[in-house]
Amino acid sequence: MSIKSRIQGLAAQRHETLAELERKLGIGNGTITKWDKRSPSSEKLAAVADHYNVTTDYLLGRTDTPQFTRKDERDVQKILEDITRGLNNRSDLAFLKNGGEEIDPEDAELLSASLENVIRQSKLIAKQKFTPKKYRKDKD
Repeated sequence: MSIKSRIQGLAAQRHETLAELERKLGIGNGTITKWDKRSPSSEKLAAVADHYNVTTDYLLGRTDTPQFTRKDERDVQKILEDITRGLNNRSDLAFLKNGGEEIDPEDAELLSASLENVIRQSKLIAKQKFTPKKYRKDKD
């Protein structure tokens, strides 16, 4: 997904057009449309990210979660990998609680998807809770 299409999706959620967004941010008319062929300046990209309360990593397609940076994504994947490994390791508690049997692949995939959702939500809540108010974009 391109930068422009991600921005169009965010604009559509707020019932804005790209032209309205450009006017609000003081960006030249048609600038965002050109971002399909040219890279935006960091200042303009940051302005769009701040307007929609997402990360620039999300706009650049480096992460699929609007509030996550690439580091956050790596953290989520590492935690998920550690937990998943624990389900198959004979010495871990999760393995023993399952009667000493490995779970079948379909159940493992469903469990992994559920765990990933929980980890992502937990990380978002932690970011919100432990970010000092002066650094929050939404200024609670």
